[in-house]
Amino acid sequence: MDKLEKNKFTEDYIENLQRITLKNFDDTSEKDKYDALCDTIMERINQEWRLSKNKSRYERTAYYFSAEFLIGRSLGNNLINLGIYDQVKDLLDELGIDFEAIEDYEDDAALGNGGLGRLAACFMDSAATQDINMYGYGVRYREGLFKQSFENGFQVEKGDSWIKDGDGWSIRVDSDSRIVKFKDQQVKAVPFDMPVVGYKNGKVNTLRLWQAEPFEEFEFERFNNFEYDAAVAKKNRAEDITRVLYPNDIQRAGRLLRLKQQYFFVSASIQDLVAKYKRYFSDDLRFKNFHKYHVIQLNDTHPNIAIAELIRVLVDENGLEFKEALDIAKKVFAFTNHTVLQEALEKWPIDIVEEVSPRCLEIIYKINDMLVKSFKEKGLTETEIDPYRIVIYDQVHMANLAIYVGFSVNGVAALHTEILKDDTFSHWYKIFPNKFNNKTNGITPRRWLVYANRPLSSFITEKLGNDNWKYNLDELKALEKFVDDESTLNELWNIKQVNKNRLASYILEHEGIKINPESIFDIQVKRIHEYKRQHLNVLHIIYLYHQLKKNPDMDFYPTTFIFGGKAAPGYFRAKSIIKLANEVARVVNNDPDVNKKLKVVFVENFRVSYGEKIYPAADVSEQISTAGKEASGTGNMKFMLNGAPTLGTLDGANIEIFDHAGEENNYRFGATVEQLNEIESSYNPRGIYQTNKDIKDAVDALVNGELDDNNSYMFLDIYNELINPQDGSRADRYFVLKDFQDYKNAHEKINKDYRDKLEWSRKCLMNIANAGYFSSDRTIIDYADDIWKIDSPNY
Repeated sequence: MDKLEKNKFTEDYIENLQRITLKNFDDTSEKDKYDALCDTIMERINQEWRLSKNKSRYERTAYYFSAEFLIGRSLGNNLINLGIYDQVKDLLDELGIDFEAIEDYEDDAALGNGGLGRLAACFMDSAATQDINMYGYGVRYREGLFKQSFENGFQVEKGDSWIKDGDGWSIRVDSDSRIVKFKDQQVKAVPFDMPVVGYKNGKVNTLRLWQAEPFEEFEFERFNNFEYDAAVAKKNRAEDITRVLYPNDIQRAGRLLRLKQQYFFVSASIQDLVAKYKRYFSDDLRFKNFHKYHVIQLNDTHPNIAIAELIRVLVDENGLEFKEALDIAKKVFAFTNHTVLQEALEKWPIDIVEEVSPRCLEIIYKINDMLVKSFKEKGLTETEIDPYRIVIYDQVHMANLAIYVGFSVNGVAALHTEILKDDTFSHWYKIFPNKFNNKTNGITPRRWLVYANRPLSSFITEKLGNDNWKYNLDELKALEKFVDDESTLNELWNIKQVNKNRLASYILEHEGIKINPESIFDIQVKRIHEYKRQHLNVLHIIYLYHQLKKNPDMDFYPTTFIFGGKAAPGYFRAKSIIKLANEVARVVNNDPDVNKKLKVVFVENFRVSYGEKIYPAADVSEQISTAGKEASGTGNMKFMLNGAPTLGTLDGANIEIFDHAGEENNYRFGATVEQLNEIESSYNPRGIYQTNKDIKDAVDALVNGELDDNNSYMFLDIYNELINPQDGSRADRYFVLKDFQDYKNAHEKINKDYRDKLEWSRKCLMNIANAGYFSSDRTIIDYADDIWKIDSPNY
């Protein structure tokens, strides 16, 4: 901003502040100041946003359908991408406004859970920055997943009402509202558009989120007849559809609501696409060119019913023949798979699909019939066709629907894609090898370095002599020339220390736990799941606690173990793992014999804005999933980009991190996929437990009362899963005890290596310098070039 622009911005800001409050400047609150700043920035965005929308109408565009978009806070990120963060901060300082307090006023947008949703958000940022036409479609959840707190160490879930005070970053577009019809209900889908700003390039893409509303808010006659609850019952049932992300599905009502939620947003989105196409291409009544302008990327199985819905809209509402509509769908849909776990591949009971959309079920049966017919023509028998069927044993297999109809199926890391081809979808790969491809995930450097770690960002720009790396992360490779420069390595160490001090202060303020910022910050933050093996981490901490109790003077560099993440409300073992970690923290942190050397913190309500403080402060990145179970991971990339070596298995994108940054700059441990496959049938965790004293002592702590004053056996379920399953299943199915010793050895090496300050900083620098491949800019260009066939001017 030059002086005139600065004056104009200040005038606009004060005018907006007084307009929305009708108060004098000195009488306004922090909320008022935040709201006025949102308005002032949105005014700057709107013109470029309109131009981007108008320009893309007649160009090929990718439509990203995702149940989650974990975008976090918008204020700081938009200022960064507009290139005015520092100027606005300085202007507000001149007005006597605490910019950081304004930033902290904003709630994280509660639109996702973990990696799936954060990936979608990073992709939106990268597409805009790379000038790629990409339109996001999702759900505007009122309460998000949930807001997590702890009571006596147990996870407690409450609504995350992020829009209770309004939302300055969305525009309600009533004129584009759609009607979504279920078997026994119809609701209004109202779109809220959020701008996605490219980095300093004038491109603004759109994230359109649908909110479910009733046609009639209030039944006056019923209210007047004293039926107060019934008067708003229809309103509540409509709003339930977009109230909560992933409603608890342990009962049928929850499963029904989940599918209604999925169908709601894809139906509204498909109707939206078709209506706009008819408006802009009114001469193409048979939609022969629809596929030339639209490609729909299905982010996991959640939006896959969109395939049936597009065919329904084309056939029932636009007069196409079924085969015509199916042929269009085959040219339009591409499918991203995010898991190798069969339980995570959605399969919907027929009666639930029928209750949500009987017509879509009819269409799915028709597609299934065509699949069977075409496979018989290939010479397959009925039995050979069975694994491919979309409808199997009264269930609709959503992955099979997408693989058969879609023209592309991609995994999200090299190993993951090979497992899909060799195992999970091996039968499909034999039939359609050309559909399968890999697109290793990435993260946006604007959010996860330029914004989240400003000291490191400035350091990189200074060392490289320019900030081109913010557009092309591969340029970080040039940092390798400083790998033996002692001054640079000391600088990097000091930057990490600044970030650790910041996190320590934040944890003290929000968790009430004082941690030593000079200690090793060993961090595992991600969704809580058995395959991610947070309990392996906890068992190792128990082992360390036992060792320090026996020998408080042992040679051990002080370490703080930090956890974060949520367990699904109905996932009781995951919730037990949270309770276990919190009980270990209680015991360790209150024991004066060890708490100068060992601390444990489980941060409450881990989210994007917490991650922005955690990733820059980490010394060790815990990526310890069982080999072959994690599709990719993106937290591992955020840690790497911010200079934390990875402690990880050969799983997901860890493999590519080790390849790019070198195993010598990271800490690999654990059995490989091949090794686990070899021992799976003969694996005996009880034998390991009985012969390894360290493991036995740690596992016994789960049930001997050491972590539970009431000796209530609250961790008996975890104990039994490891060595004594009660349901006839295989013990320790995620090989926690198998990898324990190797994990312990890796930790011992870390504890020794960290003491060599220069050598440790060298590892950190090598990770930063080789993080370029893990930019979501690279990933989105790969999608655009290989799958969507959209040219990127910046490629």
